[in-house]
Amino acid sequence: MKVAIIGVGSVGSAVATAIKNTGLINEIVLFDRDGVRARAAAEDLGHASAFDRDVKISAVSNYRGLKGSDIVVISAGANQKPGQSRPELMQANANVINDIISHLMPNINPQKVILIVVTNPLDSLVMLTQKLSGISPERVIGTGTMLDSARLRTILAHQFGISKQSVDAYVLGEHGDTSIINWSSATIGGIALNDFCKQVKIPLSQATKNTILHRVHGAAAEIIKGRGATWDGIAAAVADLVRCIAHDERRILTVSIVSRGVALSLPRIVGGAGVVATLNPKMTASESSDLHKSIQAISKTFKPFNKIG
Repeated sequence: MKVAIIGVGSVGSAVATAIKNTGLINEIVLFDRDGVRARAAAEDLGHASAFDRDVKISAVSNYRGLKGSDIVVISAGANQKPGQSRPELMQANANVINDIISHLMPNINPQKVILIVVTNPLDSLVMLTQKLSGISPERVIGTGTMLDSARLRTILAHQFGISKQSVDAYVLGEHGDTSIINWSSATIGGIALNDFCKQVKIPLSQATKNTILHRVHGAAAEIIKGRGATWDGIAAAVADLVRCIAHDERRILTVSIVSRGVALSLPRIVGGAGVVATLNPKMTASESSDLHKSIQAISKTFKPFNKIG
């Protein structure tokens, strides 16, 4: 399987490393408008591959080098600056996506390729990527709230002193500040969250739930404050998504695709052909209302770009 990565900054480089380490990919191609950076990243990663898995890693200077790619990861774009609004970030990165798609489409097979979008604001850019490319929505996938959900599982695992692998809980909606926690469907070890709390005698009050949501929403900002950017978490999420596609695992992931005119994260079955099905989790009236607000926020960010394409 051949994977192409467009944009080899801190995130793209981490994604390339994480994908290489899955051992599932035999070829990785790096493309960046800064050709020197792409070549340096390919050489460095190639040296690293000598210690474990023999993966063909190369850098290309034009989009023709991406021909034959099974998966294309789009991680190019500007990071959100302090004080910059999401509409402002959308405007900046919409131009980047527009340029990428116009050059990419003549060099890939739209019937077979799967596009993975990492760039923010993610959900709106998934919508723009799908609109510009014309590729079926189930094959244009944003990492969505995969990382947000991982953060939630980590917090809950720490809260109860258990393994993260025993926690089944999802963050849904926008990959951003309007995302929600689907408490109604959360389970631990297959036991409904409320029942688990009663059995282990560790209460989870509404105030605690609010604090957890605040921590999930603020996790990225805290990491950026300490190290300037986030890359390891999202790289692991992309690698997990690639693994799921490569093995046709049909696992349930909270990825973002366009459905009913908007892209947002819901539990979805993901396999070799992309998203196979979307699930509708049990939700309270309050959770449904908050999810609707999240959808409205995504739609508002994308609205100025409705006429593109």
